Amino acid sequence: QVQLVESGGGLVQAGGSLRLSCTTSGFTFSDYAMGWFRQAPGQAREGVSCILWSGSTKYYTNSVKGRFSISRDNAKNTLYLQMHSLSPEDTAMYYCAAVHYPDQCTPRHNALDTWGQGTMVTVSS
Repeated sequence: QVQLVESGGGLVQAGGSLRLSCTTSGFTFSDYAMGWFRQAPGQAREGVSCILWSGSTKYYTNSVKGRFSISRDNAKNTLYLQMHSLSPEDTAMYYCAAVHYPDQCTPRHNALDTWGQGTMVTVSS
């Protein structure tokens, strides 16, 4: 079955950096665009960044442009999110999911209707 396992979250001070990873199995990773999503306490889940299967096209939500970088390794079936200049507003549970296209980087476009358990990112001020 489809499995998505996020890791790399933690507690970091404002201005710090983290690198998230999403290891996948149960589907052909290179057939899908992939994305990172986040959900802050009491808020709806939102798309953060998505990447085409080839890595050639990337989408970022405005609030993370210039600070976050998405990448993927199709040989390892793994998705990454490098996060720099973190702020308390980035505090959330971060999830990965497959999508059909990078510009469809919203939770309702989850192509496999599957979420991992998420990894928590907490940014202290």
